[in-house]
Amino acid sequence: MSEMPRHFFVSEALKYRAYDDTSLPIGFGQTVSKPSVIAKMIQSINLSGEERVLEIGTGSGYQSALLSSLAKEVVSLERIKELYLRARNLLFEFKISNVKLIHSDDFNEARDFFDAIIVAAGAEILPNDLLKKLVPGGILVIPVGNSSGHLIKKFIKKSDDLFVEENIGTATFVPYIVGEGA
Repeated sequence: MSEMPRHFFVSEALKYRAYDDTSLPIGFGQTVSKPSVIAKMIQSINLSGEERVLEIGTGSGYQSALLSSLAKEVVSLERIKELYLRARNLLFEFKISNVKLIHSDDFNEARDFFDAIIVAAGAEILPNDLLKKLVPGGILVIPVGNSSGHLIKKFIKKSDDLFVEENIGTATFVPYIVGEGA
């Protein structure tokens, strides 16, 4: 995390707070999560450098940039066009080429299966179809709860119908929204 300058991923007015351990607004009712939460979520997917990762909620692109240095390929979905364009430009400026950004609110736009899925928005209930996009042994990390708080849950796929679930922390996230997009 120390190698990726977070201040590029927040507004000019908030650059002085970029390294505080706090969520910061990035426009359009969205936030970039606090660094400790991002670190905990990324650490929990146990990347070795050979994985395909699906990120849902590109936002500022900060987490995408971090994932790019830890995974072979990152596919990242963002439903808000302005955030998608801003993140695309930043990743280009940083010469990050292993992140494929998709402007969509439908995770099925991300084809194939993934070794890890990380969701940067809080779902009221677990979207079970996400579990189907994991390879055996794959990991899903997703905040589940409501606007008063989310449990960050980790699911490890043992087989098509067997998952191990673990709580890895708490935080408050913007809502996970499907179908209102872009």
